[in-house]
Parts: sequence; C-alpha cells; structure tokens
Amino acid sequence: LRIAANANQSKQQFKALMRCYRDTDYRLTQRAAWSVSWAARKNPEMIQPYIGELVKRLQDDTVHPAVIRNAVRVLEELDIPEEYHGEVMNRCFQFLESPTTPAAIKAFSITVLHHLSKHYPEIKQELKLIIEENWDHETPAFKSRAKKILPSLQ
Repeated sequence: LRIAANANQSKQQFKALMRCYRDTDYRLTQRAAWSVSWAARKNPEMIQPYIGELVKRLQDDTVHPAVIRNAVRVLEELDIPEEYHGEVMNRCFQFLESPTTPAAIKAFSITVLHHLSKHYPEIKQELKLIIEENWDHETPAFKSRAKKILPSLQ
C-alpha cells in the first residue's frame, strides 16, 4: 500500500513503479501489478500514458495471472481509448471462454465487456450467450458479476 501511495506522489514515482511492472523478474512484476492497480484506481490520470502497456500485458501468457488480473481490474474502471477496444474486447472474450482462466480475471472481463458494449451493442448477445452457456460450471465470483450485468444485456 505504501509503494502504491508513493507512486501516486509524482509522475516520476509512477514511472518507476511501471518499470517494475515491466521487469522480467517474475516476482517483482507480480508484486508491482497490485501496486499499479491500486495506484491507478486511486489516481486514474497516472495510468493513462501506460494503458497500451496494460493492454500488451493481457496478451502475454508468460506472466503470472496476478499481472493480468490487475491489468483487467484497472481497465474495468477506465474509459479505454478507442484504439485498444478491439484488442481488449477479443482478449476479454478469450478469458471468458477459457476454462483455465482464473475467476477474478473472468469477473473483471465481464465488466470490461459490459462497458465496451455501450460502444458496440452488437457484442451484448455474445456476452450474454457466453455467460449463460458457462453458468452451471462457473464460480460464485463469475455468477455474482454476471447477475449484475445480465439484465442490461437483454
């Protein structure tokens, strides 16, 4: 918490945190991911220059799921720039369709896709279908998030 709060003190501090987030050290990246998420949610303008890096992390299957989870968590609370809509949308649908995706990533992906459906109403039916098809074998976290969103997908 102290690291994340410190990162929000200046652009230079946030940049240093993002260097840790991009590092090749598995543990450092994993630990930095939570701090990036917390700092970005408290001070969203700090993460704006790095949204492309968050989106890039979504594509990296070699990173710890915590890195992806925290990237999607940040994206669910931001207005994602239009240039990333397609990439984020595709990856979030992939997360939902994969039986090996951790529950939190799926829950955050539902919210990201719900927000994007306001720009692309044609994805509402696909999102609804995926939720309904997977309902019986999904986790309580998935179901809780889906229950909140399903009514708006009608």
